[in-house]
Parts: sequence; structure tokens; C-alpha cells
Amino acid sequence: MSVFNTSVTTVFLGPYLTAVARDAAGPDERLTFLGLPIAAGSWFSYVLSASVLLQVLVLPLVGAVADRTGRKREMLAAFALLGALATTGLFFVADGRWLLGGVLFTLANISFGAATVVYYSWLPDLAGPDERDAVSSRGWAFGYVGGALLLAVHLGLVVGAESLGLTTGEAVRICLATAGLWWGAFTLFTVSRLRNRPVRDPDAVRSRSGFRQLATTVREMRAFPLTLWFLGAYLLFNDGVQTVISLSATYATEELDLSQDVLTGAILMVQVVAVAGALGLGSLAGRYGAKRVVLGALVAWIGVLVAAFFLQTGAVAQFYALAAVIGLVQGGTQALSRSLFSQLIPTGKEAEYYGFYEISDRGTSWLGPLAFGLTFQLTGSYRLAIISLVVFFVAGFIALALLPMRRAVIEAGNVPPEKL
Repeated sequence: MSVFNTSVTTVFLGPYLTAVARDAAGPDERLTFLGLPIAAGSWFSYVLSASVLLQVLVLPLVGAVADRTGRKREMLAAFALLGALATTGLFFVADGRWLLGGVLFTLANISFGAATVVYYSWLPDLAGPDERDAVSSRGWAFGYVGGALLLAVHLGLVVGAESLGLTTGEAVRICLATAGLWWGAFTLFTVSRLRNRPVRDPDAVRSRSGFRQLATTVREMRAFPLTLWFLGAYLLFNDGVQTVISLSATYATEELDLSQDVLTGAILMVQVVAVAGALGLGSLAGRYGAKRVVLGALVAWIGVLVAAFFLQTGAVAQFYALAAVIGLVQGGTQALSRSLFSQLIPTGKEAEYYGFYEISDRGTSWLGPLAFGLTFQLTGSYRLAIISLVVFFVAGFIALALLPMRRAVIEAGNVPPEKL
């Protein structure tokens, strides 16, 4: 499912849907949505924000229902196939169908988040405490492999569109549709192999609805303050990670004067390097413990921002070198954070807790961009804007470093792994 993030959300859909919206807009470049005038150039960002907001409302409920019913396999199949179908349907977004594009992407992105919650919750079922760092890292690496393979094909298709008798728009529509088909095909393989685990408390299943179970989970989480502590630390440093990823293109074009070809090549390179990064940091976690490795990765992220501040305008080689470092630490940071959190979840509550984990991943993604935007507005400098993100990594580092991880694992009712 990683192809949805790479080919659809990151690379192709934003520019394409914006172009479709502008073609459908009037001379004033305005669209009318629910009676409100909307700038065509803002349509995709509004759609993305709305889909994330809806995820914040939906994902905890999805987790509660998954744990309550024990039907993780069926729920993963339903959400993933719905998302894959909606993504494939983006092929039909053309000739002014900007509203169709917004609806399909919103449905696909909500389904993607819901499927991710259920998918994450399988980690404690598939791996023991001492195996989770390695398994999580391999999973992230395979995701990067899939994203890189299909993205390479898609870039070749777009670059060679004219020689194939296609317009660029037609090539992009094929890219979007094949991303959905890829996601759906691998979903069928996955759900054919996975099996549900019996529900730990069947009496609770019969007595509670999904909403009541969600309310119970919220109350119970207060009994695990160290788990909430980790979520807070993750919220801080992951918001920095996501902001660097999402705004690196803006920084590269506006401040460094780099071309779209350079950016596209850097995105593809990050996907490839991240495979080695995820596996390498996973291996280091087996030797030194996941917490220490994540803390080291956060130091590397701080170094990335400092280096970005001093990058020379038009320096392609420097930009690629920095992108390679990002690739090395990006996958490992996220994979090991996922496995660390798995140690802090009470048994039988995996999907519910990963629902809140995904909210920390997605629902607060406005904090970093807000800091970036405000800094630029006040100073007029993209370099100061990018360096302002250091505060998220420093705060996240301090919060994670002070967390007594072994005690947090024991308080959650789990056995700490040998290396923590």
C-alpha cells in the first residue's frame, strides 16, 4: 500500500488535480463548493486537510471495532480494497471532474489510514518482543521497495508519454489507476495469508458497541501515563519528520532554485536508500536497543536541518547528498517507533492503541507546517523557516530520552525485550 503514499499523494495527484480544478474554474480561477468560492490552486490542499480531519474522527473507532470483534482480517480487506478501488477510480478524473477527484481521494485516504491501523495491530501477533524491531524494519523496507519500483515505472511512463502517443494527463491517470490496482493485488495476497486471533474478552464483545469500547479505551489509557508519554514524544519528533518530507520540495524550488526533474529524482532516490536505512537501523536496534537507535536518528535529523540551512543555491549534488541522509534515517525512525510503541500496548488492545498512534502520525501534521509558515511570514526567509523545525526534534529527543522505557513496558503488562 506504500504506492498510495509515493505515487498518488506525494508525486502525481496534487499537481494533476490542481490542473483539473484550474481548467474547470472561471476567469477568476475560483470554484464553487457548497456555495463557497474556492481558489482552484487550493483545492487539493483543502481536500487533503479534510481527509486528515476525518481520519482523526474515524481511526480510533476503527481500532476499537477491530479489537472488539476480532475481525482484523476482514476489516483490513474491506478498507484496503475500498481504498484501492477509489484510487483506481482516479483514472476517470478528467474533463473538469475536480469534485470527483476530491471525493475519491478523500475516500481513498481515509481507507488508507483505517487499513494502516489494522495492519499495525498485527505486529504483536506476528512477532515476539525481541523480534518486533527487525520485523517492523523489514515491513517498512518492503514498503519502500514497492513504492520505488512502481514509482520508477510511473516516472518512465510520464517522461515517455509523447513517444507512446499519450498526453501527460493521460499518463498521470494511468499512473494513478495502476497504483490502485497494485494496492488491491497485494491486499488479496496479504489477507489470504493472515488469520484472526481469538478475542481476549468475548463477554466485552457482546456487551459493548464500538463507540462504548472507544470511550472505555480513552478512560483506560489514563492508567498508562508512560504510554501516553511516548505518544507525546512521538507526536513531537514525527511532526518534524513529516514536515521535512512535505515541505522539502517547497524549500528546494523556492530557496535553492532546483528544477522539478531534480526533485523527482531525489524522491525516487530516497525510496531506494530508505530500504537500506530501515534494514540497517533495524539491525542496529537488535544490538543497541530501539530507543537508543531512534535517539541517534533524531540527532541525525537535527544535522539534516542544519545542513539544509547552509545548502548553496543551485547545488544539486549537495541536495542529493542530503536526500540520501534523509532516506537512511527516515524509514528506521518510523519503523522502530512503531515497534517501540507495540511494547507499550496492553495485550488485546493493539488496534485501539494504534488508532491513537495513527492520529499522532496524521492528526497533528499541521503543527510543523504552521511553524514553517509563520517563520517565513515573519522573516521572509525559507532558510530560517527550515531551521525552525529543529525545535520539534530537540523536544522529541528530550521527551523520549527521559522516558523510562523498561518501566513503561512492565506497567503495560508486557515483558521487556532483552535489548530496549
